[in-house]
Amino acid sequence: MRRISVFVTTAFLAGLGIGFFARSARTATLERRDTRAADLAAIEKLDRADMEATERQDPSSLTNLWSEDGVNLGFPGPPLVGLKAMQEGYEKFRADHPDFQVLKYASDIKDVQIADGWAIEVGYFEGTYKMSAKDNPVTIQGEGMRVLKRQSDGSWKFALVGLE
Repeated sequence: MRRISVFVTTAFLAGLGIGFFARSARTATLERRDTRAADLAAIEKLDRADMEATERQDPSSLTNLWSEDGVNLGFPGPPLVGLKAMQEGYEKFRADHPDFQVLKYASDIKDVQIADGWAIEVGYFEGTYKMSAKDNPVTIQGEGMRVLKRQSDGSWKFALVGLE
């Protein structure tokens, strides 16, 4: 009888241990799913803010899309690195081209990969703009990749943008 109770007790404790580890693994998997869903929602919010800021062409709104150490390869010349350079670049472009107008801008993100506070977006981008009121509209299309960085508040900002 004593052997049976030792066996039952051991089996019971082993079952508790297995159940605890199985539940922990399941909880961790659910937390990763919840985190991914929250990250994707925050990234979509950044993408919408990018479209709105690009259409408005407000230097401050455009600068606010970037992480502190962001790198923008979209300007002529050397890359713009950091928020100060971004702000100056957007302000200079606006001053040099006061009548510049974005008529349409859209991104079609095909893939988002997220790992350790970083994300990579790959997609197609299309825009139509006019350099001045008298110029004809110009449409550009291309593929691109954007690297995003999760901020301490859970939001996402651009860390590196390179569009074709």
